Amino acid sequence: QVQLMESGGGSVQPGGSLRLSCTASGDTSSTTCMAWFRQAPGKEREGIAAIDKDGNTDYKKILTGEDRLTISSMNDRFTIAKDNTKNIMYLQMNNLELDDTAMYYCAAASVGRGYCYLQFLEGLSLDTWGQGTQVTVSL
Repeated sequence: QVQLMESGGGSVQPGGSLRLSCTASGDTSSTTCMAWFRQAPGKEREGIAAIDKDGNTDYKKILTGEDRLTISSMNDRFTIAKDNTKNIMYLQMNNLELDDTAMYYCAAASVGRGYCYLQFLEGLSLDTWGQGTQVTVSL
């Protein structure tokens, strides 16, 4: 069984940066995919980014612009990475905005090759989660 523990959250001003860590322990041999999610008060949990054992990544796409027809990626400000030797996953968050305030969670899954992407993970009942780390962006 895999245990996950997040760290690195805190309070920052808009434009600031944080790096979250997710340390995996236990039997990680079957873990092929890890991901970051977040949940703000009163909102549904949303995926941010996922990474597989080979380092392939997937980021949430966002509709922006006045007409919400411009597609941007969470990768514009966030970067997911993983150190397989230490079983630690990271989320580097730059240029943080007020709307980034949320509890951030990491999750682990055992999925087939090519299936470590958010749209697929969000449809699964993932059962391996960390306890979360709070990120607060405020003036």
